[in-house]
Amino acid sequence: MRIDKSFDAFEIGERFVSRARTITEADLVMFAAFTGDWYPLHTDAEYVKQTPFKQRIAHGMLVLSVATGLARLEPGWVVAFYGMDRVRFVNPTFIGDTIHVEAEVVEKEDKGAKGGVVTFRQEVKKQTGDVVASAVMKVLVAKG
Repeated sequence: MRIDKSFDAFEIGERFVSRARTITEADLVMFAAFTGDWYPLHTDAEYVKQTPFKQRIAHGMLVLSVATGLARLEPGWVVAFYGMDRVRFVNPTFIGDTIHVEAEVVEKEDKGAKGGVVTFRQEVKKQTGDVVASAVMKVLVAKG
């Protein structure tokens, strides 16, 4: 996703692919420390061996947070994060997976002088092409 232009410049059907980033063990540990979410699927290598995952998985909200960071958000255009709907975590993200975001503009709603809401349908994919998370993201974007 890329928000580097005015509300009026976005077109329904426009598609974006973000840069990529690899999820590290440090990411999981820092996210757990920051949020207090020490659930063993994310933090206990021995515990997770007894689960279907067999290895630690990234927190779903960590994946969404990184996905948001992969977007190009240009100061002056992004007014505010407006919300996120239909969030799904459909496949695990493991330490060492490299993720990127593929997004499409699916709706625009004019909000008058303050700008407009651009709605993006996004999928977070890992290096295998598997979707690990999906969501509909809404961003309030300034007018030109």
